[in-house]
Amino acid sequence: DAVMIGTTHFMNALVEARELQPTAVIRLCGTATCSLKPLVDWPKQLRSLIGDNIFMAAGGVEFDGRNIAEIDDEEIVRIAECITKAGLTAAAITSVFSPIDSAHEQFVAERLQELVPGLRISISSQIGRIGLLERENATIINASLRNLADRVLSGFERSVASLGIDAPLYLSQNDGTLRDCEHTNRYPIATFASGPTNSMRGAAFLSGELDAAVIDVGGTTSDIGFLRQGFPREAALSVKVAGVRTNFRMPDVMSIGIGGGSLVHNGPNGLTVGPDSVGYNITSKALVFGGDTLTATDIAVAAGYAEIGNPLLVAGLDPGMVTEAVSWMRENVGLTLDRMKTSPAPVPVILVGGGSAIFGGEVPGASRILVPENASVANAVGAAIAQVGGQVDHVASLVDMDRAQMLDNVRREAIARCVAAGADENTVRIVDVEEIPLAYLPSNAVRIMVKAVGDLLPVSHR
Repeated sequence: DAVMIGTTHFMNALVEARELQPTAVIRLCGTATCSLKPLVDWPKQLRSLIGDNIFMAAGGVEFDGRNIAEIDDEEIVRIAECITKAGLTAAAITSVFSPIDSAHEQFVAERLQELVPGLRISISSQIGRIGLLERENATIINASLRNLADRVLSGFERSVASLGIDAPLYLSQNDGTLRDCEHTNRYPIATFASGPTNSMRGAAFLSGELDAAVIDVGGTTSDIGFLRQGFPREAALSVKVAGVRTNFRMPDVMSIGIGGGSLVHNGPNGLTVGPDSVGYNITSKALVFGGDTLTATDIAVAAGYAEIGNPLLVAGLDPGMVTEAVSWMRENVGLTLDRMKTSPAPVPVILVGGGSAIFGGEVPGASRILVPENASVANAVGAAIAQVGGQVDHVASLVDMDRAQMLDNVRREAIARCVAAGADENTVRIVDVEEIPLAYLPSNAVRIMVKAVGDLLPVSHR
């Protein structure tokens, strides 16, 4: 009926500093914010890929919605000429306080589209949140990935067709929902961290737990996050990606360098596990597979927690060392879990991933441990069962309307976006509502974030 793919292509491109396209960076700010120019905090290698096509133009609004400066059309024409001369095909437009009023961004985007046909434009109000530099950074990243998105998505479509599958293709997003190729092409950044997100969604589906911690144990790392109503808890603060500070939607996940392929070290400073790992070479390097490297998987087999490879090959390991290694891994994953909690109380923990056996079904700080059937493929399950989502992140004033009316308006908008994205209207529900009063803004301003999800409506029913 449909094909769902979770991909790390776009995150990998940024982390590895490759396949990013030169981008026109336009900030609408008037005389404000000029002390810190775009790309100011970027790593040198990434900045060199984006280029020095930076434009500071008139525009932007104050925190209360008043214009900083009116748009100067002649200035936009000059920017368009520079973009054409440089042969650029991507642009990122950011306006000061555009989450409050995005009119300037929208106008400049439409004007540039007229002046430079074919220019692919990303605007910050559709990607990031309040916080100029972080929102601008996320928008630049998104714009620089558009060419890669063309190639990757076309490749996926060809691969699916070559298998004889005639079904719509969807990409998993980092909020645990699905979007079609057209949307992903416009917003490739929305796939960042979709891997841990898929594992968490899969953990919720396989275990039936909607509010719990999830520890996804891979070959090199263990990713720890929390479920809220069956979806990953979002990071509230800015998130650094490949050394670039951003504030777009990201799951709140913390990683620790302990996985199934982690190396066990027994040196002068005592026993430690990881962060180095044999990774995908575990089937040839680990002791249980006839290799010569002691890994966390070997420890799990020796302790009787897993039946992998040949247990006789680790039967001679020192029992005291095995116990110490298990204790070390449990203690360190427990400390990371504590850092993720919002209270000291024990929480339910779902263990998933191919390496989940290394903790032996025990994690400090857990009220109970769940290892569901098919836990090793929770990531693929999470992509397959993902729903369609619609999200609204607005700053609203409570002067002209009361709180109930404002909430109702935003809820209806989130539901409408969800249906427009391909959800069955009869299954759509609100899964998250968050209100943050903005004390530094006048007019009883509040930031409201609402998320709606629904089941995918088959193409034949649309």
